[in-house]
Amino acid sequence: MLIGTILQGKGAGVVTVTPQATVAELLGVLAEQNIGAVVVSEDGAAIAGIVSERDVVRHLHQRGSDVLGGPVSSIMTSEVRTCAPDANVEDLRQTMTNHRIRHVPVVRDGRLVGIVSIGDVVKSAIEELESEREHLVGYLRG
Repeated sequence: MLIGTILQGKGAGVVTVTPQATVAELLGVLAEQNIGAVVVSEDGAAIAGIVSERDVVRHLHQRGSDVLGGPVSSIMTSEVRTCAPDANVEDLRQTMTNHRIRHVPVVRDGRLVGIVSIGDVVKSAIEELESEREHLVGYLRG
């Protein structure tokens, strides 16, 4: 299965925040959208970074509540792993597992076109296994 197939099912919408947004504003976006990470972007197309709930928690622990008034750019991950829509889901699962990341932006021609979470990857694996099981059961029943 390809990443593009996952995006077709879930949609290509990506929530972004600007690097200048405050961490408090970021928390509002995460809560309102019920998501665990957002792409940091000036224009919604070019990726400046990615920031997750874990990033907020770690920086709160290290720096205290002052981090809430600071910019997202001060806590984001700047070196973002991305994938293309034609990437294989299994390869992405391996990358996510090996590098302990839960969200990967999808990029085509240098522009943000979606985001895939570990939940999306697991869901696709379950759907694929279900399909195989149904096929095998049908085959056995003749």
